[in-house]
Parts: sequence; C-alpha cells; structure tokens
Amino acid sequence: MAVEIVHVTTEEQLQMGLEIRKKVFVEEQKVPAEEEIDEYDVIGDNAHHFLLKEEGEPAATGRLIYYKAGTAKMQRIAVHEHYRSKGFGRILLLAMEEHARELGLVASILDAQCHAETFYSKLGYEVISQEPFYDAGILHVRMQKTL
Repeated sequence: MAVEIVHVTTEEQLQMGLEIRKKVFVEEQKVPAEEEIDEYDVIGDNAHHFLLKEEGEPAATGRLIYYKAGTAKMQRIAVHEHYRSKGFGRILLLAMEEHARELGLVASILDAQCHAETFYSKLGYEVISQEPFYDAGILHVRMQKTL
C-alpha cells in the first residue's frame, strides 16, 4: 500500500478533500451541504487541511483548526467508502497530531460521532462531554487527548 499524506497547499488538493467530505457527510450521512462547508474550508493560516492518497487517488481527508491556547481541534475527518477498514483513518489522524505537535500544540480535541468513539479511544482519546450531543443531526461526544 503506497500511502501519501499531503498537507494541502493548493486549491486542487482542497477540492479533492471537499469531494471526499461531500460523499461521506452529505451523500452518505445526509448532512446538509450548507452545514458541511464553512469559513475554515479555505487555504490559509486558520486551518490546516490534510489529504491521504493511496497510489495517487484521494482516500481520506481531515482538517485541524486552533481551538484554544495550546489545543488543536481535529475536524471533518472522513475516509472514502472504498478505502475504509484499511487503517487510513488512523494514519491520517496520527499525521494530523504530529503536525499539531510541530505547531507547538499540546492537546487535541474532537467531536466524534458516537459510532466512532471506540476508534478514537483506541488512539488515546477520552470522552470529556457529560453526555452525547447532536451536531448536524448526528449524535457526537467530545473527546480529548494530550499530544
């Protein structure tokens, strides 16, 4: 498996990631498109976008934003259906965490869909929300990890 992790720097790369998110969140999970795309979906200093490719094909995407002092918020992590169960979500998140450390951040926070809680727990995240909450009509829990 030839996997490449791309720190997005071009509009073309950004669009590849947005296409994965459209397929996963909008088409599969029925999240309204206007809730999926936001002010962080641009190339700039406020968000770091990542793309994971297998043999040149876009397979997964995610973004990191600044949450509060010293803390990254991992968001919009999505793996294209064809590439699931191959460890790509893990590879992508670990690369995002490494980038957060390079930025001098010491913690990571994310809002995990409840069905993905076990996945994030295996990577060292712990639930910090009192109870599940809805985001875009899907139940989530807030999770945190020290980097």
